[in-house]
Amino acid sequence: MGKDVIVACDFSSKEQVFTFLDKFTGRKPFVKIGMELYYAEGPEIVRQIKARGHKIFLDLKLHDIPNTVKKAMAVLSGLDVDMCNVHAAGTSAMMKAALEGLTRPDGSRPLLIAVTQLTSTDEDSMRRELLIDRPLDQVVMSYARTAKEAGLDGVVCSPLEAGKVHQACGDGFVTVTPGVRFADGDVGDQKRVTTPEKAKELGSDYIVVGRPITAAADPVAAYERCVKEFVG
Repeated sequence: MGKDVIVACDFSSKEQVFTFLDKFTGRKPFVKIGMELYYAEGPEIVRQIKARGHKIFLDLKLHDIPNTVKKAMAVLSGLDVDMCNVHAAGTSAMMKAALEGLTRPDGSRPLLIAVTQLTSTDEDSMRRELLIDRPLDQVVMSYARTAKEAGLDGVVCSPLEAGKVHQACGDGFVTVTPGVRFADGDVGDQKRVTTPEKAKELGSDYIVVGRPITAAADPVAAYERCVKEFVG
């Protein structure tokens, strides 16, 4: 499995995202469509970006009762995305239901990954607000193992945890890691961050990069820099 950079297209309208994507006249980046854009424009935005030749990570983080998630995933499976996700905290039953709903009649499906803990969450807030008293690393590894046992393809985790996830779940278990910033950039609201080069060393399979690319003076140059540092 080759490493890749996923660009987080966190825009609020199709006009904004198309203005951004129009800048990429060469390589078509793998893009993430999150809640903001999906809720603003609906499933049609997924179809339109796919028609432009982009791979898509549909980042909606489903977390509900198993039957609801199964039905929602059955709908999303028709959008021809390459990757989608759920929250691992929804339990094994929910993840198995998601997988069942996502699988098409011919057996094909997008990659399905699970969010362990958000990169905006640190151990202190996890203890005080979520009442989870185990160490953060231990919680992430437990969620990752549960996701693997449920049949999922990988997890969303911090780059700092990617290597440990591979140790616990195998090299073929995908790690998708947000919280990536250039060494000379601003960390924003992320707590657990690292650089593209360091993420590569730590074992990330995919890095998700938003503002360092989308808010750059030259987004294409920032993307190419990120690819060079992460993929080589």
